[in-house]
Amino acid sequence: MNPRSLFGIVACAILGLAISSSAVLGQDVPKDNDLPTGDCDGDCCPPCCCPRWTASADFILMDRIGSFNQTLVETVPKSQSPSDPGTEMLNANDLQPGFSGGPRLGLIRHGDSGYDLELSYFQIDGWNSYRSIGPTPDYWLVMKAPGGFLQTQDDKDKQMMAWNYASRLYNAELNVRWNPCTRITMLAGFRWIHLSEELQGKLPPERSVPFWDTNVRNNLYGFQIGAVGKLFERGRFSIDGVVKAGIFDNDAKETTGVSIYRTVYQESASTNHAAFLGETGLQCKYQVTQKLLLKVGYEAMWLQGVALAPAQIQETLSHIQTPVGVQALGIDSGSGVFYHGATAGLEYSF
Repeated sequence: MNPRSLFGIVACAILGLAISSSAVLGQDVPKDNDLPTGDCDGDCCPPCCCPRWTASADFILMDRIGSFNQTLVETVPKSQSPSDPGTEMLNANDLQPGFSGGPRLGLIRHGDSGYDLELSYFQIDGWNSYRSIGPTPDYWLVMKAPGGFLQTQDDKDKQMMAWNYASRLYNAELNVRWNPCTRITMLAGFRWIHLSEELQGKLPPERSVPFWDTNVRNNLYGFQIGAVGKLFERGRFSIDGVVKAGIFDNDAKETTGVSIYRTVYQESASTNHAAFLGETGLQCKYQVTQKLLLKVGYEAMWLQGVALAPAQIQETLSHIQTPVGVQALGIDSGSGVFYHGATAGLEYSF
């Protein structure tokens, strides 16, 4: 399924659940007798008993979906020239790293007039995918790029052609939260997102130095708006929904090293590009004590307008004749990537 379509379906499902639960949201929720109740309830919350801070710690496990349609390895019969058209054996879309996890920390300072200040941070830096082709005694393994660049094995009977694709995501947010009622929280604030990737092509086992090495860095700075709503509450158990969206300036940079005649030549390029982020999720919470709760959930996030490493191959022009070298034609920063997965953690108010 297209990530954009999946994001829209999940967002619509949350909104539909909120509308269908309107009768429940308007009712008083019975409290368990063994939970301390105090006077901190509803909109009339005296400063003496309401928590001033809420700290949270989660573990997030997310799948990364999205790449660029770029051929990485072709096979050409050894009876032909390696420069002849070949059969695709590996595409960048085949390098899907799957799930990876990381920590997320949050801190909320509660105000007296319905306004709160929220700071949160998370990182996932373990996405990695490795694929190798060969050895193929009857075929050349070939990687081609603009400008006549062509990489084959040094020894077609023994060597493989391998590609490694790594990706990392870092996120920080500073939001002002407004609580117009007890079950709805509106938010607006600043968000920074860092997406970095590296794509390497190698010829193992003899050659360990990459013949192709692309690094990209996306730094997104911008503002977002969103809402958090309590969709269901019964005793100690509740379900919250969240929707966020923002427009960002993406400061994108790429650097590529290409090995030509066993010498590595480098090029680099940068640009600023508009980017979009959409995020949605559900959280199930269980109140252990008045101050401590457990939570698990599902979240999805879509980034559009970012530079991915495989997309830069077509932006790298190789000069295999004198003068030998590489040249950046530009930087492709129009790709999209989708993240989704589970979260689990603790929340403590004091």
